[in-house]
Amino acid sequence: MDPQALGIRHITVILLFMKIDIDHVAKLAKLPLTSDEKAHLAPQLEKIVEFIEELSELNTDNVAPTFQVTGKVNELREDKVVSCLTQEDVLSNAKTKEGDYITTSSVLNGN
Repeated sequence: MDPQALGIRHITVILLFMKIDIDHVAKLAKLPLTSDEKAHLAPQLEKIVEFIEELSELNTDNVAPTFQVTGKVNELREDKVVSCLTQEDVLSNAKTKEGDYITTSSVLNGN
């Protein structure tokens, strides 16, 4: 569901009533946490959600949305054709290859 349609206040209220599943958060972040670390971090995550709730109580009706603060606009460069390696040169430097492709170890293990 779109957070703006619900309003951030409603989302944080919902989060406050949910028990934070530290195991799930750790899995998403790919952090192997010990039981002691989980016990230490869970209250901290709850305090973060509580802080967000406090922020959502601020009146921001007359505050313009901020998307970036540097004042820069899209800085584009001209596309230039430059020389590059040939497919043969690239494949000659590959540790392992199969046909015209470089092969690597799996980086996604299904988790």
